[in-house]
Amino acid sequence: MKKIGILLLLCISIVGCKNKGKKAIESAMTSISDSNSELKRYEIKSGSIIYKTTISGKVMGTSISGTGSETLHFKEWGAVEVVEEETDQSTVTKIFGNTTTDKSSTHTMHKLDNGDSYSVDFERKEIRKNSDMAMEMTKMFHKDADAGKVGKELFESMGGKQLGTEVVLGYECEIWDLMGIKQWMYKGVLIKSEGTLMGIHTLKEATSAKFNLSIPNADFELPDFPIVEEEGFMGDESFEFDEEEMQEGIDRIKDISFEDWKKLATADDPEMQAMSEEELHETYDMIQKMIQMRQ
Repeated sequence: MKKIGILLLLCISIVGCKNKGKKAIESAMTSISDSNSELKRYEIKSGSIIYKTTISGKVMGTSISGTGSETLHFKEWGAVEVVEEETDQSTVTKIFGNTTTDKSSTHTMHKLDNGDSYSVDFERKEIRKNSDMAMEMTKMFHKDADAGKVGKELFESMGGKQLGTEVVLGYECEIWDLMGIKQWMYKGVLIKSEGTLMGIHTLKEATSAKFNLSIPNADFELPDFPIVEEEGFMGDESFEFDEEEMQEGIDRIKDISFEDWKKLATADDPEMQAMSEEELHETYDMIQKMIQMRQ
């Protein structure tokens, strides 16, 4: 997402103006992930979940319907995770008495392995490897906290509310709502989600969920495709991370105005310059909330 790129640009400023660049931050992230502090994405050590999904709705004369299945396996509190999904979708469009029907199928597979992210491209028969940005940003701003706790705090800061609890598949789940999208969470793991956005209703729910079990190594294996290592979103330049310097940078930038931040974020970067004013405002607000949560 482009928003993450701007968030990273903020971090470059936080580290200091010594021409260290994006590559400095990636090295800082590496030093944090190598520390003894264990970042937990979930409050459960391991789990296997099978989901089914359905979508339906109408948008400006176009009817959309679809079904899908998804399998999630994780261990080491979510540090190692594999998600595989297959979907079928039908789009029916009626214009001036003419009806066209388009059908599509997708097959995706993603793996997270202690900060490394793998995305399988079944059409090209290759695997793209990169760093998981969400994990690394959590480590940067909240290295001593669980990712689940940080995510909940950020969710609340964006207007998310807990509506109550409900037992699903025998597990007592917290029900959270954000902009009309409800999520049923069990110890940080999604069990069910439902909501309508722009006329399209989406339902995803687990049909089977088992936790704290021994999962075969085969369930975490990817297809035997070539691995393409993409350039890290913060490069490869080595840098000795200075926590005190970073905190000083945060103190300087936490009160920066949107206009000043916008000039910094869009300077010499065509991709960021292409973002709309609304996207920039949303990203600026997200950054300020992340900094506030760190304090």
